[in-house]
Amino acid sequence: MTGRIAIVTGASSGIGEGIATAFGAEGAAVILGGRRLAELDRVASAIEAAGGKALAVPGDVRQEADVLKLFEAAKTNFGRLDVLVNNAGITGSQQATRCHETPVAEWDRVHAVNVRGPFLCSRAVLPSMLARGSGHIITIASVAGLIAFPGRCAYTASKGAALMLTRSIAVDYAAAGIRANAVCPGMVYTPMTSWRLDQPELRAQVEDRIPVGRVATTDEIADAVALLASGRLAYMTGHPLVVDGGMSAL
Repeated sequence: MTGRIAIVTGASSGIGEGIATAFGAEGAAVILGGRRLAELDRVASAIEAAGGKALAVPGDVRQEADVLKLFEAAKTNFGRLDVLVNNAGITGSQQATRCHETPVAEWDRVHAVNVRGPFLCSRAVLPSMLARGSGHIITIASVAGLIAFPGRCAYTASKGAALMLTRSIAVDYAAAGIRANAVCPGMVYTPMTSWRLDQPELRAQVEDRIPVGRVATTDEIADAVALLASGRLAYMTGHPLVVDGGMSAL
C-alpha cells in the first residue's frame, strides 16, 4: 500500500484502529475518522511513531457536514483518496433485540451509523474517484449480513443493507474503474464485544459456535482489509469476504 491514501472511519479503537495501524505499517497515509479526538490522536501518534503518516479528523458519520470535512481533509493534506474503509458501526443497545421489542428510536440509531454512514461516506468520495478513474470502497459488514443473529434485528438488517450497498456500488461503478467490497467478520474481541467476551461462560457459548474454537483478533480482520486494499485482488468487486472462523458455515 506504499503511497496510497486511505480513510478509515471508526478508527479510534477496535477493528478500525487495527485497520488504520495495518495501513500505516504498509506505507499508506491514513486519515482517521471518529467521534473521539483524543483516541484518534492516540492512534495517529502510534502510527507516526512507527514511521507512518496519519491525520486525525473528528466527526460523526451520521452527519453530512462532518463527512464532507473528512474528505476535504484528505484532499487538502494529501491531494487525493485511493481507499475508503467504511468501518464505523454499532450493534445497538440491549433494547435492540427482536423486532417487536426494538424501539423505533433504537432501530433508527443503528441504521443511521451502519447504513446512512457508509452511504454518506461513499457518496462523498465517489465524484473524486470517478474523476480519477480509480478507487476502492471497502465496507465492514458482518456475517450478520449473511445469516441472521438471533435477537439482533436492527443490527442484522443494517449489516444486510450495508452489504447490498456495497454490491450496488460495485455494479454501478465497475466500468469507471472503481471497486467496492465488504469484509464480513464473525465475532471479534473489541471494546464493543468485551462486555460479553470477558465473561467466561458467555465467551464459551460464543466459541462453541465457531469451528476454529475462538473469536478473532482485530489484527486478523485488519489483515483481510489490508489485502483487499493492496490491489492484489484487482478482479474482485461486489464480494463479501467472510472472516469468521467457519461460523457461517455451520
